[in-house]
Parts: sequence; structure tokens; C-alpha cells
Amino acid sequence: MAITVIVGDVHGCAAELEDLLETLCFATGTDRLVSVGDLVARGPDTPGVLALVRRAGGVVVRGNHEERLLAGRHRGKALGAEHARVSQQLSEQDWAMLEATPLWLDLPEHGLRVVHAGVLPRTPVDRTPADALLRMRTIDSRGKWSDEADAGPLWGSRYEGPPHVVFGHNARAEPQLHEWATGIDTSCVYGGRLTAMVLGDGERAPRGEAARRALRSVPARRPYYTGKGSS
Repeated sequence: MAITVIVGDVHGCAAELEDLLETLCFATGTDRLVSVGDLVARGPDTPGVLALVRRAGGVVVRGNHEERLLAGRHRGKALGAEHARVSQQLSEQDWAMLEATPLWLDLPEHGLRVVHAGVLPRTPVDRTPADALLRMRTIDSRGKWSDEADAGPLWGSRYEGPPHVVFGHNARAEPQLHEWATGIDTSCVYGGRLTAMVLGDGERAPRGEAARRALRSVPARRPYYTGKGSS
């Protein structure tokens, strides 16, 4: 039976992505790979990650780190040392891959929407600011989205679907298991784990604590990034 693998933030951890796909016995051409974004930067091998995702026929939702690289390339935005280094490593094929990334992806057969950071409760996704889709973590005391981890409740605790939302961005030791949203960035680049939601053909995503049974992960081989900054 074919599977859909929705993988959390990889951040250049090519070896761990390969470990995960091997653990799942992922079959290119039969199974489907979807990324929540932030494939790039911070880890050791961004080009290797992009090449592996291409070989697997993967689909990538744009993350804030892809957006940062694209802003440097097309809008002249100044890049920090890390992103400038990664930018120099990318081929034209890599850039074309990043430029093709959507801000969200719907998987109706699974009852899912995949987005990098989050969605605004009670707001249509096509009316949600791109920055929110790329960066939000919490809802502040004024009901506005925030990228700050401690500005208020996690946005997923306030969101009521459908659809169920699978997201990354907010790196934590454990997945976020909200009733209508599942966060799967489990801090691989910081030495945690690389996590994916794995669903069979036409399987509806389990919700809340039940989503744990659909999650699979592999440990990071080591911490790669210890600096501060947004995920």
C-alpha cells in the first residue's frame, strides 16, 4: 500500500532524512513525500537534502528559510553569513525548486492542509498574510499572530478545523498534538529528532493525542546548530 510521508523541518540534515526514508521503506514512484518547508540552512548539507527530495519526487511547502534565501536572490535583501553561504551552494535546479514552493498544500484525501508555520483561526487561508503562514507560533493578548514562543497560547490550541493542519517551524522536543493541528518540527538540527506523519492511501489524519500513532521519527546524528534565532 502506498504511503504519504509528511516530514518536518529538515534544515540541511540530509543523513537524517535518508535514515527516515529508509526506516519507512519509502518507494520512489509509489509513495509520496511532502515537506512542511525549511529544508534549507543551519544543518550540514542543504544541496544534499534538495537533491534527495527531488529524487523522491517530493513536494515542498515554503518555509521562512526558503523565503529568506529567495528574498536575497530576487529582492536584494541582505543575508546573514549562514544564508549567504547556503545561497552560494545552490544550483539553478535548486533555485527553481525553491521558487516553485507554494505557501500551503491541501491533501483532501487525508483531510489535511500542510503549511510551514500556521494558520489564523477563523480566517480563510487565502486571506492570511504570507508572513503568518511562514512564521507564526502563538496568538498574543490582542488576538494577533506572533512569531514569539511566549506571546500567548500556541495558535494550534485556538484553531478549529476542518481541515486538519500539519505544520513545522516551532521547534520543540515533542510534537504538538492539538485537536485540529499537528506540529512535527522536533528539533532535528538542534540534536533532537526528525519526525514525519505517515498515512496510508486515503487514510484520514488522526487528531489530537491519537495523531501520535501516525508519527514516525529518527534521531539526529548529532546537534548541528546551537545558535539563536527563529526556526
